[in-house]
Amino acid sequence: MANLPSYITPEGHKKLLDEMQWLWKEERPRVTLEVETAAAHGDRSENAEYQYGKRRLREIDRRLQFLSKRLEQVTVVSEAMQRQTRDKVGFGAWVVVEDERGEKSTFRLVGSDEFDPDHGLISIESPMGKALFGRQVNDEVEVRRPKGTGYFTIVEFRYGSTP
Repeated sequence: MANLPSYITPEGHKKLLDEMQWLWKEERPRVTLEVETAAAHGDRSENAEYQYGKRRLREIDRRLQFLSKRLEQVTVVSEAMQRQTRDKVGFGAWVVVEDERGEKSTFRLVGSDEFDPDHGLISIESPMGKALFGRQVNDEVEVRRPKGTGYFTIVEFRYGSTP
């Protein structure tokens, strides 16, 4: 799996686009106005609001630049493309696994730009993502984790935007 293209789900792509639009159309104009207002108060070298605002504008501009480049680099994997690998766990799949204690967990394999473990979204490049990719129902996978090696059995998997 070395040198995989940077994949992203349609939902992850929309989230990046939404962030870019929000920064460009709402946050940057708001901060620019704050900087202009602070600059009107005189000495800029001792004006904390002005200094903070300029710093925030640089952060916004860096993030906008990153998002712009990143959106050019990613490949959106549509649900139809995801379903082409119906017989194996692939990108965008929701996977239900059972650990050695019998506890079940559900994960979705997503790109590195959209992982969110608290919501079950794990990167396809993570140890668990790598272990699950290309596997089938009833396969047992070994995952090396910081807290020790874990063994999981794939109970089921499906494709779609919701678990």
